[in-house]
Amino acid sequence: MATNNLRQPGESNRLIASPWHTLFVVVAAALYAYRSTMSAADARAGLVVNRPHLYLRTMLFELLFLAIVIFGVRLRGVSLETIFGQRWRSFGAVLRDLGLGIALMLVSMILISVVGSLLHDNSNQSIQFLLPQSSLELVLWVVLSTVAGICEEAVYRGYFQRQFAALSRSVPAGILLSGAAFGAAHLYQGWRRAIPIAVMGALFGFFAQWRGTVRPGMFAHVIQDSVAPLLIKLIHH
Repeated sequence: MATNNLRQPGESNRLIASPWHTLFVVVAAALYAYRSTMSAADARAGLVVNRPHLYLRTMLFELLFLAIVIFGVRLRGVSLETIFGQRWRSFGAVLRDLGLGIALMLVSMILISVVGSLLHDNSNQSIQFLLPQSSLELVLWVVLSTVAGICEEAVYRGYFQRQFAALSRSVPAGILLSGAAFGAAHLYQGWRRAIPIAVMGALFGFFAQWRGTVRPGMFAHVIQDSVAPLLIKLIHH
């Protein structure tokens, strides 16, 4: 079993970047979430959406966001394993994390479905403008899902979770706060979807804390996002 970098004694209460850096990242995420919410409102109002451009722009932001986080962590002289987890040392370790990721994805999908039903979430129609409609868009969607899965797990579960835990001196608080931030970043999908996404973020956070790595969460995130258009179509049919 891999060394659990996220729960070694005293490690969870150690800042991995400056608090000012974290404040900057939070503000940047909030501003982008606000912009996304406004753009989504325009799309629902009938504004024509250039999906390839939207996907590429989102990928660029995800990569830039991760680069800013990496800069802050390296500026403090901290290893990037603190946000990505320990490196794979064998193909068996890759397969193990893939299997754990698939299991996490299935549990996550059930949890989202239950929480969504409790909130009477019928908002799939509200995100139709995001879903790919052509072969090119489908390819870009899968690439976007891969980029988002890697970047968002590293940022929210690897960075924010560690920072919030250190600042609050509480690992559970760090997990819940990073989950809440993750849900807030998806408010453009509507609050009835953002709440289940926040719950999912907390689940991924507890899993990352237990495993000491965000890699299974990355697998789960990438697969779950990639198949989302297919699942939504099946639900509507």
